Amino acid sequence: MLLLVYFFYFIFFFPFSIAQFSARSLDSLLQDYAFRAFVRPKTGIPYEGKVPVNLTGIKIAAMRLRSGSLRRRGVKRYKEFQIPIGVYEQPYVERLVFVYQNLANWSNLYYPLPGFTYLSPILGLLAYDASNLSAKNLQELEIRASKNPITVHLLNVQEPPEKGLSPMCVYFGLDGSVEFDNVINKTVCSTTKQGHFSIAVQYTPPAPPAPSPAGKHGGGGGGGRKDKKKVGIIIGSVVGGGFGLLIFLGALFTCLKKCRIKKRIQRMEAAADTGEPLLMANIGHVRAPMASETRTRPVLENDYMP
Repeated sequence: MLLLVYFFYFIFFFPFSIAQFSARSLDSLLQDYAFRAFVRPKTGIPYEGKVPVNLTGIKIAAMRLRSGSLRRRGVKRYKEFQIPIGVYEQPYVERLVFVYQNLANWSNLYYPLPGFTYLSPILGLLAYDASNLSAKNLQELEIRASKNPITVHLLNVQEPPEKGLSPMCVYFGLDGSVEFDNVINKTVCSTTKQGHFSIAVQYTPPAPPAPSPAGKHGGGGGGGRKDKKKVGIIIGSVVGGGFGLLIFLGALFTCLKKCRIKKRIQRMEAAADTGEPLLMANIGHVRAPMASETRTRPVLENDYMP
């Protein structure tokens, strides 16, 4: 029985537990796994990382850079990101690491956007101090583009689900803020700071149609009959269970009543056994108790006369 309870808890509540796992916690976890890709790292070379099995589909990478070289030269191409010259970090560090994220099919789970539909996966670019490549739970550095913006060239951007809808660049800040901007050349977004990026359109998919009560192609309403049969089974189970419960309660009440009567008779018999026995006499057809003699003899009034 206990295993059954655990099974239903896993089926119904496990997805909600995943959804409650915050995006910031995910960033910290991906930072740890991205740093593990460094064995003998070379400056300016991206290294692909591996994520845990329960996050299959997410892609990560890490690239170590010198702070001075980043400001003077930038990065011509790091995955979908192009980092121009003039990018600086706060606080200042001698070396830093850019962690790349591609959340793929996990985008909607960690960055839900009600009323919008994503046309591309969410990409992330976060900067960390590179002084200790085995460190975990690092705080992100704050980076700013002082001259030209950082550009994000998103790949495999889908077409809007309906004509006339205008795609927009979506930016998710590390503080939980959400900003929108225009798309450049249909697939490019720009930013001056780090965070997570995607292209989305304001559109809510319609709800799926309700199942038809009758079969479409010569089924003769077979699907409807199956649904009715299922409903009948459920209703019968509920009614049968309730009827069985009533029978059980009735039997329990009867048993309790009999026990009370039996205990009362036993108490009466015990009281009769400990009391003083009385003489019995037949009066007509009835046998009744009677006293052996009267306590006070009758006295004539004449005996008290002088």
